[in-house]
Amino acid sequence: MKFKSLLELYEYLPEDEKIMVDVLRQIVYKHLPAYCKEKLSFSVPYFSGKRGICIIWPASVKGGGVKQGVLLGFIHGNKMDDTDNFLTKGTNKKVFYKIYIRPDQIDEAAIAKLLTEAVRVDNL
Repeated sequence: MKFKSLLELYEYLPEDEKIMVDVLRQIVYKHLPAYCKEKLSFSVPYFSGKRGICIIWPASVKGGGVKQGVLLGFIHGNKMDDTDNFLTKGTNKKVFYKIYIRPDQIDEAAIAKLLTEAVRVDNL
């Protein structure tokens, strides 16, 4: 499955994933600098500055290894200072992530802190 637009992605997602993807995208947009861009990569929202910053991968979109919920992954998580140990390291050596099963688990303050750190790493 390859989506050509966010609208196609949203139409495909089950309601709970659609809500979480939308909330996460709003948080990312709110806390990333204006020069950062969003595109669909592997049919999911991907945000970049100079390089990749983060990705939002719903479980319904195959290929991300997400079994349920929605993953917020930081492309260079291995270089980030995650002082609160918020992110899961997993098996990928670079991408560190958090998986949300319900919308009420989304913590904007924690994500904002990580996005600030991700932008710092992007500017190194």
